[in-house]
Amino acid sequence: MSRPYTRLDRNDAAVLLVDHQAGLLSLVRDIEPDRFKNNVLALGALARYFALPTILTTSFETGPNGPLVPELKEQFADAPYIARPGQINAWDNADFVAAVKATGRKQLIVAGVVTEVCVAFPTLSALAEGYDVFVVTDASGTFNPITRDAAWARMTQAGAQLMTWFGTACELHRDWRNDVDGLGALFSSHIPDYRNLITSYETLAAAR
Repeated sequence: MSRPYTRLDRNDAAVLLVDHQAGLLSLVRDIEPDRFKNNVLALGALARYFALPTILTTSFETGPNGPLVPELKEQFADAPYIARPGQINAWDNADFVAAVKATGRKQLIVAGVVTEVCVAFPTLSALAEGYDVFVVTDASGTFNPITRDAAWARMTQAGAQLMTWFGTACELHRDWRNDVDGLGALFSSHIPDYRNLITSYETLAAAR
């Protein structure tokens, strides 16, 4: 059954970055490592650009999952950081759920590693509690396309919407007249072809 279009709203959205940990990143094989890391950092950059409340969480980081990737710590030095002692589903951790509720937002933009566990479990739990959940597919990764596709199907059947980080940014921005330079710089930093587009635009603008 089709659902009505629920549009992302920068005033009602929060970002959940789940288990982007050094050990777990080594498991990601459904997207190239360099591209994946770029996408994760792009999602972080857009969260900062739109001033979205952002929550970081890790699971059992003293074990094989490893620590949070340092670039995310640098991007969000002042954000809530929930180091779960062992809960696999972030939603089973009371501090994490409290941090989500404290944002006051009802739209959750979620990404993490691995897709069928660290992303799917809290997504399904949040949907069950009435949140709108938008899964950023290209900032989430797992072992292979089979496990990824199974996770995507499970989440969409429960009501999650699948997005990319670029689509997320555009839907939040709504109108280029809101700002060209800032969003253009963000895109240029993470999409080489877009840098060419912006360079051409700036050259033409300077010639006018």
